[in-house]
Parts: sequence; C-alpha cells; structure tokens
Amino acid sequence: MTSTDRDIMGRRQFLTRTGAGVGSLALGSLLQESAGAEAVPEQFRRVAPKAKSVIFFHFTGAPSHLDLFDHKPVLEKYDRQLAPKELFEGKRFSFLRGHPKLLASPYEFTKHGQGGNELSSLLPRLGTVADEMCLIKSMHTTEFNHAPAQLFFHTGLNRQGNPSIGSWTTYGLGSESSNLPAYVVFMKGNTPGAGANLWKSGYLPSVHQGVRLRSEGDAVLYLNNPEGISRDHRRRTLDSIEALNQQNYELIGDPEIQTRIDQYEMAFRMQASVPELNDFSQESKATREMYGKSEFADQCLQARRLVERGVRFVELFHGDWDTHSKQESRLANNCAEVDQPISALIKDLKQRGLLDQTLVVWGAEFGRTPMLQGDDSPEKCGRDHQKDAFTVWMAGGGVKGGITYGKTNELGNEVAENPVEVRDLHATILHQLGIDHERLTYRFQGFDQRLTGVEKATVLKEILS
Repeated sequence: MTSTDRDIMGRRQFLTRTGAGVGSLALGSLLQESAGAEAVPEQFRRVAPKAKSVIFFHFTGAPSHLDLFDHKPVLEKYDRQLAPKELFEGKRFSFLRGHPKLLASPYEFTKHGQGGNELSSLLPRLGTVADEMCLIKSMHTTEFNHAPAQLFFHTGLNRQGNPSIGSWTTYGLGSESSNLPAYVVFMKGNTPGAGANLWKSGYLPSVHQGVRLRSEGDAVLYLNNPEGISRDHRRRTLDSIEALNQQNYELIGDPEIQTRIDQYEMAFRMQASVPELNDFSQESKATREMYGKSEFADQCLQARRLVERGVRFVELFHGDWDTHSKQESRLANNCAEVDQPISALIKDLKQRGLLDQTLVVWGAEFGRTPMLQGDDSPEKCGRDHQKDAFTVWMAGGGVKGGITYGKTNELGNEVAENPVEVRDLHATILHQLGIDHERLTYRFQGFDQRLTGVEKATVLKEILS
C-alpha cells in the first residue's frame, strides 16, 4: 500500500468514525444555538422564572416510600398480620397473590430541622438538608409496571415516542451553553426498563434529546480523534466537510444538511469542554470529601459542574431499587451509596449561590405496598409495586423548604390529602422555569402536543415561595 493509499484510508476511517460516532452520541441533529431562535418562542414564557436549571434524580425500580419518607406507626402495630381485604381485593399488582400480610418498616423515623420533615434512619445525611426539601407524599400514577410507569413519569404518557420532560425543557428554553449539550444524562446501576426512551426527544427536533455522559473513561464515546489525527487536522477536515455540505444545502435546501453541519461543530467544541468537565483537580479537598468516593458521588459533582456551565437539564438514574425480596439489605446498600452525595450536592449548590436557581427533583416511577411479598423472614421479605401513593421531593428553584405536602392514609396505600398527578408535577417544574405548560406546545400529527396533555394540570402553588 502506498503512502497515498494509506492517507486516503486514514481519511476514510476518520470520516467513518467521526460520522458514526457523533450520530451515536445523541448529540441530536442540531446545534442548540442554531435551534435557539426557533426553540424559544416568547409565547411559551408567560411566568417569571425562579429556576434556570433542573437536576432530576430518578431511582429506577422505585424505592419504598414507607421505609424512607412516609412513616406509618399503624403498620408497626399490625406487622405480619393479615391485611384488610380492601387493600388488595379488586386491585391490580404485579406479583402479589393470595391474602398478604402487612409489613412494617424496621427503620426509625426522625424529624429534622426547623420544619420537622420526617426521614428514615437510612438517610441520616439527607436529614441535614431537610429544611431545603419539600416532601410531596401524595403522588400517584396510573401504571403499576416499571417500563410504562417510567415512561409516564418522564413523558406524561405510558408509551414510546413521546418527548421526555428534559426534552420539553430544552425545547422551551434553549441552552445557555455553546460547548455542552443542553440535556445530559448519567446512569448508575441497571438501565431502566424503558431504556433510552426516557431521555429521547420523541417528535421534537432531535437536538432536544438527552446526551448520556459516562463518569469513567471517555465521558462520551467516539468523541476523541482517532490515533494520529491532530485537532488541527480534524479542524481542516471539518471545514472541508462543511464546505461540501454547504454547497449541497444551497443546491437542495434540506434543513437536515444544516443539521449535520451543526452536529459536527458541537462535537468539535465538546472535545475541549467534556474533558475539562471530568477534571476534578480544581475542586477542593473539602468538596471531594463532602461528596464521597463513588461513581454516583462523581456524577452528583458533575451535575453541579454542568449547571454551573449553563446546562439546562441534568438527569441522574440510579438503580436497582426494585425490592420484591431482600428489601432490608438492598435498601441499606442503596441508601448508603446515595445519601451522602445527594445531601452534598444540595449543600454545595447552596454555598455557591446556585440552589435558588437550580430545581432539584427526586422521584421514581411509583411506590411500594404496605403488604409483605415473598418470604416472611426479615432478611428475605420485600414489597410489591404500588401505583396509588408514593413520595417525591423537591428542593431549591423557588420551592419552599422544610415542608410536607399531601399525605397518605394510615397504611400508606392511598392518598388521603392533596393528591398530585404526574402532570401536576410536570406543570410545576415547567412553571418554576418560567414556562406556561399550557402554552408549551409542538404541532405533530395535526395536533398541538404538550407535555401535560389535554387533562387539567395544576401548578402546586402551595409549595412555591
């Protein structure tokens, strides 16, 4: 093979790797800036924003609200006794069969801070920021299996093909960063049952799709240049590609050609911005120690660094919280991993003056039953899925801290006060970002689609400062 042949082959490999790689990044099809004018119609923003960014935790598999946030002394009184028939007759569960017993939480609950928010002993560090948290104990959903419930919690519908709340957010607000995606996703543990559909843009322009970053190794796969290709060489190559694409665009006028141009440019800029994001050397020793040493701790620290840099929506998935059996050990291990980093994130945001402008949301697809599933022994028993009542919490971003909103009945299986629909939660998040959820629409298949759908959605103004 001649040197000319090798040079041609090298260029072919470079173009193949960069083209396929960038496409697989979910960098979308558009650079956020170029979509900005179209993506931020003034009619979407008819309320004063309290928050600029969202950090959204989703705990895949659904932790038990009854063991973390919603203390039920009545369960302690009737622990391991047969459950009242009204708890299960005529209701649908994923695995619960026969006549189940009640299951009390083995954990102590303590009131924290001036507001008196009550948390499980599994979350001692989170208790130190309880006055920043608003516990919403009256969430409920329509879905009782993981994938449809995850889709419903993220997109407002239980089927694939609809934009996630992160995509709607970036569609409504655009981005403040020209070097990083507007919507970033981290994953720890099992991939959710609904997979990448939870951060896809659906029928919205693909620029609004979430970009998954990794905490170890290359933050984004295929972003680096192939071996032997310098940054200057890549710049020259991209300029040549852009010139060809521009000629084609002027001839054909297809906007997807402009999309491809912008896609390459974003990837080129990310080559510098993403490695810097993963460089924690400028973080103080005290900050690193506050977060702790784990992959999830690094992801929480990266979430703070991302919102500092203008990223609009950061989502952190953590799994597996699906505790049909061995709930005690699984809950204890998972809580030990997340308690310190999440509390550190809230403290870190606050001390940097970022908490007021960053809305932190913690949730899952549903809750767990007050009834025992499986083996009777404390080491082996678990809880089944429960759609009718569970807890989410919010902090920062103009949300009142140290309060509890809504409540469940004495067994924790149904909402007793101030029921909150998923669309109400979505409407409230958008409201804090300055978006009117009724005006945030996108024309698709002849209809003005919106995240909160056609049914009434209520902004939870009682929890807002």
